[in-house]
Amino acid sequence: MASVPFDQLDGFIWMNGEFVKWADAKIHVLTHGLHYASAVFEGERAYGGEIFKLTEHTERLHESACILGFTIPYSVTEIDDACRVLLKKQGLLDAYVRPIAWRGSEMMGVAAQSNRINCAIAIWQWPSYFDPAQKLKGIRLDLAEYRRPDPLTAPSKSKAAGLYMICTLSKHAAEAKGYADAMMLDWRGQVAEATGANIFFVKDGKLHTPKADCFLDGITRRTVIGLAKDRGIEVIERAILPEELEGFEQCFLTGTAAEVTPVSEVGPYSFQVGEIAKTLMEDYYAAVQPRQAIAAE
Repeated sequence: MASVPFDQLDGFIWMNGEFVKWADAKIHVLTHGLHYASAVFEGERAYGGEIFKLTEHTERLHESACILGFTIPYSVTEIDDACRVLLKKQGLLDAYVRPIAWRGSEMMGVAAQSNRINCAIAIWQWPSYFDPAQKLKGIRLDLAEYRRPDPLTAPSKSKAAGLYMICTLSKHAAEAKGYADAMMLDWRGQVAEATGANIFFVKDGKLHTPKADCFLDGITRRTVIGLAKDRGIEVIERAILPEELEGFEQCFLTGTAAEVTPVSEVGPYSFQVGEIAKTLMEDYYAAVQPRQAIAAE
């Protein structure tokens, strides 16, 4: 799978209300979303033929578009239905789901009020985001050079394509040094997140996680917070300074792609893959299983 370019995969893509062959899902080179990052997207996973928290993701897609000043011409229900039909059409049970909406190519320039708003959904097989062997023993994170910006300088509550430019740069730099990913600070110098996942720390049986005030409050993040509270684990959302990492015992990432991934190192700081991280990883795996599969057990 990894050796096949993504534009050469088999199957179909839902695009502007129609199912088109994968290779035929194309846009013009002067698309506004390509030049000016006027695009929003979601990352979702299907488990056993059911997309986890699908409607919550689609609602966020609409909210992201609204923040960027455009309206997606398909309702939440229509996009949800298209995702479900496409998953079956692709013949997949466990898969990654990528809805995206963007401004088209009718106008070229910073202003693009008359551009068509396009929407597409692609679904493919995508296993663990991180190497499974690394994940079991905890992945290693670099310390990123770039920082999450002040919300007054970027639409941080939107899952907007342009916000991931510094993530790509930071992840590339980390991988070049042999790390799996990088931890980013925010513009104040406080701990923010990894390049595509939220971050948690454990100390004295309590979870500590940065307050999501300049980055996405991830759907997986909220799910894991709920799972922790169900187990009676206290969750503290607060400002975390990088020098505090020396006193934390465990660390893990959460995200749709990353799921729950233990971390063994962040720069010079080391962590154990402890029971809380392992338990929440197991609880999350149980939570994402389809309801009918759970009922059959």
